[in-house]
Amino acid sequence: MRLLVLGGTRFVGRALVEQAAALGHQVTTFNRGRTGQDVPGVEAVRGDRENAADLLSLVDGREWDWVVDTSGYVPQIVGNSVRLLSSRARAYVFLSTVSVYPGWPAEPVSEDSETYECAPDTPGTAEDEANWTAAQYGAYKAGCERAVQEAFEGQVTILRPGVILGPMENVGRLTWWLTRITRGGRVLAPGDAGKPIQPIDIRDLTAFTLNCLEKGITGTFNLTTPKEHTTFGGLLNACRAVTGSDAELTWVNDEFLVEQKERQWTAIPLWRTPAGTWAVDSAKATAAGLTCRPIEETVRDTYAWLRESGGPLAYDRQAHHGLSPERERELLELWDRR
Repeated sequence: MRLLVLGGTRFVGRALVEQAAALGHQVTTFNRGRTGQDVPGVEAVRGDRENAADLLSLVDGREWDWVVDTSGYVPQIVGNSVRLLSSRARAYVFLSTVSVYPGWPAEPVSEDSETYECAPDTPGTAEDEANWTAAQYGAYKAGCERAVQEAFEGQVTILRPGVILGPMENVGRLTWWLTRITRGGRVLAPGDAGKPIQPIDIRDLTAFTLNCLEKGITGTFNLTTPKEHTTFGGLLNACRAVTGSDAELTWVNDEFLVEQKERQWTAIPLWRTPAGTWAVDSAKATAAGLTCRPIEETVRDTYAWLRESGGPLAYDRQAHHGLSPERERELLELWDRR
């Protein structure tokens, strides 16, 4: 099949392109060529989706069976793209986020949960996306979903992943933990080792995306692992095992870290105390064919990629993640005294 990927050079987009090409699909990517490298063997069209002339050049003389949008952040910009592509493809997948739910992470969510109110023609630019607040990011993504649903005349699938981990991760979550545990010594481990977590492997996400296209599956799906798939302790122990590190995990309870006013989700990657953080219902996706590999496989393959590649591509969000060695030592000393 002929597939157009809006994006396609980093993390989710690149993994999708690689998998689609490996399956024999004819792939075209559309991007600015600034943040990653093209996958060999695919047609790469340079352009900025915020530029009307570039969009017109993309669709001139081209048609596809499927479109996957991995780079949509601003509703008005997404809507403009969709209107031009509506007559050029029969199916459209939009990569959204669980952040579209204003109730998340404070409370559990399902696909039926309320989403942010945001008009499908809300203007703006994606240039500052890495610095948006969580609420702005979620609201804009909700507006993008509406833009796709209103403007595309064919089959529409909306995917709302939670945390995505795996090879090529550029946000700095699992990569930070692997790097930290490789150094060894006492490692501050946050909260409860037995706490269930729900990160999804990038390759399971992209496989589900292509499965939806191949089988004509439409609708809206949360994409996380099942609620009992793994734990925070399982993740960190997998990091310790794959690195061969002598790291000693020191589990520090949530109450102490909250008292110390540590930034949740970023200063200690993946640590968050609200009840709904890891309570995303993804049973609908599981019923539609989503399968999730063990966390040990995700950690192993990410570590192998990290060693081979030298690290992720530059991305503004990386600077937001991780404790400094000095702050970690300070917290551990305070914890010991307590």
